[in-house]
Amino acid sequence: MPLVDSHCHLHFDPLRDDIEAVLTRAHQGGVSHMLCVSVGLADLGPIQEVMRRDPHVFGSVGVHPNEAGAAAPVFDDLVRLSANERIVAIGETGLDYYRLEDPNVMSQQEQFRQHIAAARQVRKPLIIHTRDAAADTLRILREEGASDIGGVLHCFTETEEFAREVLDLNFYISFSGIVTFRNAQALRDVARLVPEDRLLIETDAPYLAPVPHRGRPNEPSYVSYVARCLGDVRGVPWERVAEATERNFFALFRDAA
Repeated sequence: MPLVDSHCHLHFDPLRDDIEAVLTRAHQGGVSHMLCVSVGLADLGPIQEVMRRDPHVFGSVGVHPNEAGAAAPVFDDLVRLSANERIVAIGETGLDYYRLEDPNVMSQQEQFRQHIAAARQVRKPLIIHTRDAAADTLRILREEGASDIGGVLHCFTETEEFAREVLDLNFYISFSGIVTFRNAQALRDVARLVPEDRLLIETDAPYLAPVPHRGRPNEPSYVSYVARCLGDVRGVPWERVAEATERNFFALFRDAA
């Protein structure tokens, strides 16, 4: 049964040091395609190196909100770097107020707006990260017309109300290994309600390994645990979750087809 890991960081330690084995285990575990996601503009080179090793790995270009710094302009760089035919998305981008070192949230918000503008310019979907910033995330998505291009709320941990709001904005919702955690019943309740045609799964590797691998480095081969958990939660065979999320991956990331 083919699986897709819609969000991982194969260019991060410790995965990149064992990348051939990581990719082999992924394919042996049924993972057909992986999206290697950028957290900074300098990531493009390492991501391209991984893509050269495996034609089933695609990439994104973006600046994580925790890397926003002084909000240097990134619009032109995003447009230029996304021209690579295997760069299929803009992000990850968004807002993260959890460990906000810069007291001025405007730096994150300005770069978030530039990412949305770039995505609309190049017609590639957005990968959104949000933490402790739900209201501002929704406001900026609306103000900048993000629904025109759509995208995905990755590693979803928000409320049912927030889920309904982003679904209305033409976004998909992706669940990571967090959904398997014992204390994540509220998240599983949300996962039960997401329409099948808007559902994605991911690892966010090397972070957030699912049960039973929690506490170890995560990798794409573990995305099957997320699919199985969602199958249990939604009362359907896990193979149905795998089929739907693979179909949704290619519907959203059209350049990966």
